[in-house]
Amino acid sequence: MAKAKKSPASSSSHGKSSKSQKRKSLTPAHPPQRGGVEMVDPRVQAQMKLYDDALALFHQQKFQRAKQELEKVLEGPSKELADRARMHVKIAEQRMKPSQEQNPKNAEDHYQRGVTMMNLGRWDDARESLDRARKLAAKADHIVYALAALDCLTGEADAALGNLKIAIELNSANRYHARNDEDFAFLQEDPRFTELLYPEKE
Repeated sequence: MAKAKKSPASSSSHGKSSKSQKRKSLTPAHPPQRGGVEMVDPRVQAQMKLYDDALALFHQQKFQRAKQELEKVLEGPSKELADRARMHVKIAEQRMKPSQEQNPKNAEDHYQRGVTMMNLGRWDDARESLDRARKLAAKADHIVYALAALDCLTGEADAALGNLKIAIELNSANRYHARNDEDFAFLQEDPRFTELLYPEKE
């Protein structure tokens, strides 16, 4: 007796079932994560974006603005992100404390105090500290860069460009920092600023 042949439909459905099972096995078992934080909820994604922006400000030592952004992160749905933000808020608050009662002893102390005064909008105090820091460490590019930023914030374009040029000569990485530094927004329309930051376009 001839054996019954499997119908094409039966064979096809079996093949589809096998492929379906293979596809299912490729599905990730857990939601996408970043640093242990689930990124499925769009509210968490927005919270992560705020956190990243705040950290960028924090690393630029713009502590007042970083603190404001970090406080927004505290209102988001992710407890883990809120805990991280809370820790950075405390650090930012410590960094912003006026250091008048302290007695800076070296160039770095004067520099840190100068940056703190800049974050508080106390331009004269900031300049006094940064000038002292520069006298003690004339070749410290981060000090000259901070002075360039201060010059720009106080509307002194020529001085800002002069100091920024020196900072870049001391450390070429400052060219790339300045491209993304909002402290130099005042110079964005100045062709000399463009030439300094984008020499390859000449």
